[in-house]
Amino acid sequence: METVLETEQLTRRFGPLTAVDGLTLQVRQGEVFGLLGPNGAGKTTTVRLLNGVLAPSTGRVRVLGLDPARQGTALRLQTGVLTETPSLYERLSARENLSIFGALYGVEQPGLGQRVDELLAFFGLSARAGDRVGGFSKGMLQRLALARALLHRPALLFLDEPTAALDPEAARQVTDLIGELSRQEGRTVLLCTHNLAEAQQLCDRVGVLAHGRLLAEGALAELSRTLFRGLWADLELGAPPEDAALAGLRSLTGVRDVQQPDPLRLAVQVQEQALVPAVVALLVQAGAQVMRVNPRQYSLEDVYFELQRQEHGSTPAAAVASAAEASRGFQ
Repeated sequence: METVLETEQLTRRFGPLTAVDGLTLQVRQGEVFGLLGPNGAGKTTTVRLLNGVLAPSTGRVRVLGLDPARQGTALRLQTGVLTETPSLYERLSARENLSIFGALYGVEQPGLGQRVDELLAFFGLSARAGDRVGGFSKGMLQRLALARALLHRPALLFLDEPTAALDPEAARQVTDLIGELSRQEGRTVLLCTHNLAEAQQLCDRVGVLAHGRLLAEGALAELSRTLFRGLWADLELGAPPEDAALAGLRSLTGVRDVQQPDPLRLAVQVQEQALVPAVVALLVQAGAQVMRVNPRQYSLEDVYFELQRQEHGSTPAAAVASAAEASRGFQ
């Protein structure tokens, strides 16, 4: 797939503070890329650099084939940005806000009026289209700001906490829209969020930042394999296994650990998921009744906190993984 966003050693300093530190990243067309990290990690500064609002101190960046620092105006006509604190004209109505921004984006009449009405309807704001936005709730402002970001059908969307302050129904609507924009329309989305469950649901790949540095980037499965030692599989049995079956399991090549939480359950750690069928086959051959097998999958939350742990040098990785596994238990 075509690369639509690329940085190489991108760095931005504010006096003695380095907000973005040597960021090297690629985002491909049509993917949802999650930029994750705690407050102060450099996410907002990165988005500003990528849109030409800030110039880099050092490094190289290309977005949609343009240099944001030199061609920011042309670039921003092709990108849509939703900031964490959306700025709207409070004394103007919802329709007037969208009409003004649509004109600034170069959306021409009569298509602009139709596009404004479509977005107001989609986000459930038609009944309040003529009301001043100063009287809107935070959730309504968030929906209007997202409509503004989509007005000109941008090729690349930057979304900072897009479902913040939204009720569950509206949040679901927005997450469905993000998936549709990416998978059906081929638009690229860079998503900044603290909602790790939402990021896991939406993102094809993620990058995790801390102190302006990229700790890791990739798909969840890739990051899990890199960070965690082996894979756990939970097995439910119809009868307690024989000692010989357990001994054979522990000696099987690729099996790293075998635990028996109760007589009818086993937890087996294997070097890789491809070994799970061999575990099942050995138990069956030994006369065990295997009723259910559930390979555990590490969540984005597991990956995120392990990366942050490594950055701060706290609890060992194995202990973090074990605690996460214990908290989930058998699914």
